[in-house]
Amino acid sequence: MYHLGLDIGSSSIKIALVKASTGKSIGVVTEPETEMSMEAVKNGWAEQSPEDWWRYVCSGIKRLSSEYSIKTTDISGIGISYQMHGLVLIDKEGNALRKSIIWCDSRAVSIGQNAYDEIGAELCDTHLLNSPANFTASKLKWVKENEPEIYAQIYKMMLPGDYIAFKLSGIVNTTVSGLSEGILWDFKKDEIADILLEYYSLEKSMIPDIVETFSIQSNVDEKGAGESGLKIGTPILYRAGDQPNNALTLNVFKPGEVAATGGTSGVVYAVTDNLSVKESSRVNNFAHVNYTPGKPTRIGKLLCINGAGIQYRWLLNNLDVDSYDEMNTLANDVSIGSDGIALIPFGNGAERMLKNKEVGTRIVNLNLNNHGKGHLCRAALEGIAFSFVYGMEIMESDGIKVNVMRAGNDNLFRSEIFSTTVATLIGYDIEIYNTTGAIGAARAANLHKGDFEAFGKTILDNDYVMTFSPQADKKAYQEAYTTWKNELDLILNNK
Repeated sequence: MYHLGLDIGSSSIKIALVKASTGKSIGVVTEPETEMSMEAVKNGWAEQSPEDWWRYVCSGIKRLSSEYSIKTTDISGIGISYQMHGLVLIDKEGNALRKSIIWCDSRAVSIGQNAYDEIGAELCDTHLLNSPANFTASKLKWVKENEPEIYAQIYKMMLPGDYIAFKLSGIVNTTVSGLSEGILWDFKKDEIADILLEYYSLEKSMIPDIVETFSIQSNVDEKGAGESGLKIGTPILYRAGDQPNNALTLNVFKPGEVAATGGTSGVVYAVTDNLSVKESSRVNNFAHVNYTPGKPTRIGKLLCINGAGIQYRWLLNNLDVDSYDEMNTLANDVSIGSDGIALIPFGNGAERMLKNKEVGTRIVNLNLNNHGKGHLCRAALEGIAFSFVYGMEIMESDGIKVNVMRAGNDNLFRSEIFSTTVATLIGYDIEIYNTTGAIGAARAANLHKGDFEAFGKTILDNDYVMTFSPQADKKAYQEAYTTWKNELDLILNNK
């Protein structure tokens, strides 16, 4: 028997199949073959059609079944991961009322900021653990204010993963973790956030019923089976947003464990039992996948770094080099600290961890006589690594205590320079695993049984690649980081 994992991203839908008994990956397909489009009617807007997500889920399941010669009747459970913070609206017949306002749409920023100011920082921080900001609840308020004819038809509001589960089963429900990412959960009262619903004048009846993250949430119905090719009655056993799911995929459940990703942007996601919101303007706080009301707290603190891998990709496209491997080779010939060059990598918009300042990318201390491509490559890797370390310092000031960082085997963390620099400066191991969110979601279908130890062993047995440990001699790393941080401070103080 097999478990199916669906990862509903904004650029593509990934569908994975694993053996139910061992978690061994059988295969992963991506739909569509080219990147999904986003519609931006105005600057700062971003929308996608929920029906498109469903169409690609269905075509991907059929393609996976065909390519790997697997009968869909042998699929015994489904797990779903999805892009966080999106808003999907349906009427009583289950029809989507408009395109989804997705995570990177910024139209509701002022609505959320006004809510934070008027409700008050203390109430928002202690009850919601966040500003309402540009999250799902604020997007729903935008619809109420700007599209009243659509708002009047709403039966339920959902997150993207809730919608896919609904299309499979005909059942509308959600999770506490999902509600928290929409800023719709009151952590102090352990219930739906009436404080925000009442401020926004939103109907509580629009919130779906709540099910446990790891449970038989619903079952594929006749309509869902007919469109997806799955068997009627196949249970949906897990659902979570992409960053909590990425942490789960890397076996990050306990306080002291941190998940990191280093793609175009970087993310640090740390699990804690600490409800500190000292850095709520720079760090988001959500209910982790194993958060259970009334039990020991499990909060996922999320810090995003926009200017990460996009910097290294820019160098690849603009230096006379053929590949990342060539860049890494050039960088390896340069000593720690890049012979004095400091590269500030924040060239991908405003950085929340820098209090929403647009710092841009800066190359500092470049000597045109002595420095070459290798120095730039190393300075870029070190500069991005330093930004991760800077972010970890913010999180540690917010009550995070760290034992280990786990990361996927992606471009940045494949680099020995990058990973060793981070590990040495933060002072703990970075474990690298070769896995994906879709595979993690598929494996999580087993967790309704409650055996987290066996789940962790599955990841270790199937995915472990290597560990980067802190270097004993930290002096050169610390000096280079101090130089970089001093340059960043000069920029920030002049802004």
